[in-house]
Amino acid sequence: MRVTIERSNLLKSLNHVHRVVERRNTIPILSNVLLKADGATLDLKATDLDLEVTEATAANVEQSGSTTVPAHLLYDIVRKLPDGAEVLLAVDPEGASMTVASGRSKFSLQCLPESDFPDLTAGEFSHTFRLQSTELKMLIDRTQFAISTEETRYYLNGIFMHTIEEQGALKLRAVATDGHRLARADIEAPSGSEGMPGIIVPRKTVGELQKLVDDPDIAVTVEVSEAKIRFTIGGVLLTSKLIDGTFPDYQRVIPTGNDKELTVDCAPFAAAVDRVSTISSERGRAVKLALSEGLLTLTVNNPDSGSATEELAVGYKNEALEIGFNAKYLLDITGQFSGAEAIFLFADPGSPTLVRDVAEESALYVLMPMRV
Repeated sequence: MRVTIERSNLLKSLNHVHRVVERRNTIPILSNVLLKADGATLDLKATDLDLEVTEATAANVEQSGSTTVPAHLLYDIVRKLPDGAEVLLAVDPEGASMTVASGRSKFSLQCLPESDFPDLTAGEFSHTFRLQSTELKMLIDRTQFAISTEETRYYLNGIFMHTIEEQGALKLRAVATDGHRLARADIEAPSGSEGMPGIIVPRKTVGELQKLVDDPDIAVTVEVSEAKIRFTIGGVLLTSKLIDGTFPDYQRVIPTGNDKELTVDCAPFAAAVDRVSTISSERGRAVKLALSEGLLTLTVNNPDSGSATEELAVGYKNEALEIGFNAKYLLDITGQFSGAEAIFLFADPGSPTLVRDVAEESALYVLMPMRV
């Protein structure tokens, strides 16, 4: 194999694929990126056996061929080369090493044969649909913060995606919860998604997707089966195993009878929560919301360091109410708001609270209270 390629093209593709590779691997080949040169393109592929990312990039191929080299090492080398450089990748006749040369810099990397590289064979996909990257980005951004990190409840370690009919319209819905808070976002169901199985997309896959959907003009093709999902985003192909588990019936925890309505200006509210929570303990992080007509008082008490209070003018006309929340969870939710105002719907101090962004009807949040 002998290929010349622009540094910027190679770096961009390596940036997309090398992130999948775990830093520590018991299987040496999983530390490598697969390079395959043919025609006028260089294909790069990396996998951790659960997630696989492939990208094709334009290159001047003098001699076709393929090999695998350490992914993070190659990425670091190319990253440190000067802007505008041309990079030569050449594998020796025995296939034992690859030369990376640019200007006066020359590196030799150990190779492992392509035949050892695992293939996350995709198999058949039952449903295929297309959506704008902005729509996929919205579904992910509005829900990913609520994904659980608790490994024992592995079925909560991802975003649950499914289609659901509501008020006569079919929607594609994303839901994430960790038992303390829940985030839900909808878009109009794209053509082809009808009847798709409910799937749980793993946290690591969600993180990679977030970095790939930053171009608003790109359409994303999604292919789904019971066990796998595949996204085609421009020249990048991301295939992932799905979490094999049953997502809980999230509809049961979304309250319907909350009648005490609080309207807040998002930015001042978030800033006030952030200020008073400075004094909260790392373990507790509880902030108390005391509501009376037109006024919200935020209070934090920490026996070790002191207390803090702040008052805000708000829209509230019901009877007085005191309720406590984890300050971080409150800030996570307010961080999702795109509008100027948010609505909180309360029942009582011990029941889940419903939160809505006035500007984005398609997103909804549920927050469990804390004792304060």
